[in-house]
Amino acid sequence: MSLAEVIKQEARALGFDAVGIAQISDEHRPTSPADEQSPPAQSPFLQRLLDRLTEWLQQGHHGTMAWLERTPAKRADPRQVLPGCRSVISVGMTYLTDHRANEQPGYGRIARYAWGRDYHKVMSNKLKQLEAHISRLAPEAHTRSYVDTGPIMEKAWAERAGLGWIGKHSNLVSADHGSWLLLGEVLTTLELPGDEPATDLCGSCTLCIQACPTNAIVQPYVVDATRCISYLTIELRGDQDMIAPDLRHGMGNKIFGCDDCLDVCPFNLRAEPTNETTFQPSPITLAPSLDGLARLDEQTFTTLFQQSPIRRAKIHGLQRNIAIAQHNETRSETRS
Repeated sequence: MSLAEVIKQEARALGFDAVGIAQISDEHRPTSPADEQSPPAQSPFLQRLLDRLTEWLQQGHHGTMAWLERTPAKRADPRQVLPGCRSVISVGMTYLTDHRANEQPGYGRIARYAWGRDYHKVMSNKLKQLEAHISRLAPEAHTRSYVDTGPIMEKAWAERAGLGWIGKHSNLVSADHGSWLLLGEVLTTLELPGDEPATDLCGSCTLCIQACPTNAIVQPYVVDATRCISYLTIELRGDQDMIAPDLRHGMGNKIFGCDDCLDVCPFNLRAEPTNETTFQPSPITLAPSLDGLARLDEQTFTTLFQQSPIRRAKIHGLQRNIAIAQHNETRSETRS
């Protein structure tokens, strides 16, 4: 069994549902210590990543996420993150469960990925174990792992590694796991054979674009984060006035994230629920009472969501979102 296959086998044994390898580039091979110090040559693929990111930033689609503006060239080239990086090992874990959210009046909606424990911690621990295994197999190799936290364009690398393709909603779609994959990666100086990049199978389907309640998918494959409910409910700080009235109305009962564009994807029909117990929902994430959450104090919020991605919104953001959801519910009742 090749080194690459052994690494993939270990990734699956750790609980990852998908794993693939992407090569960085074979166009620049250092031949001397002096070459090691020179800037890495740019490949057409890396240049396309940089151009795509730069254009998106220039359009202002990142909103207040100022950290995305810092060193875009570094985000587009893993060799600037891990010197000497030659391969990216992309992994995915499905977070789909066989539960349904409570959509009755008085309840909010939380995105599926936040129903269970914080995936960052769950996957980071597994990736550290994978790194340790790689170190035992190849002591000379250097590695660095991330789960949605580093300057890595992870969806692009997952697509290049064959895990799936970037759909028109800008999320990764897997033919096997649908839209429900959480992504992570290990950068390594090992030169491993790359897998076949995934093929875009979206075709003429535009269901995700039609499903977006705030028209955030401004064109196929391009999302304006400033209109996206996930951004509005999680990343955007400030009071309700920071959100335009039409966007507040579009938020409906969503208080943390949004699954609308994912829910309608036809490839989700074949997706199987996860075996990862930590991704199972709690009663409060499956049926979040708007009135109950609105009365939380900061200490209770911190305790309740200590192991949850929901803490990222902070109590002020969550309660702002709850107030919007309550207003939308009252507005709907008045109209009916």
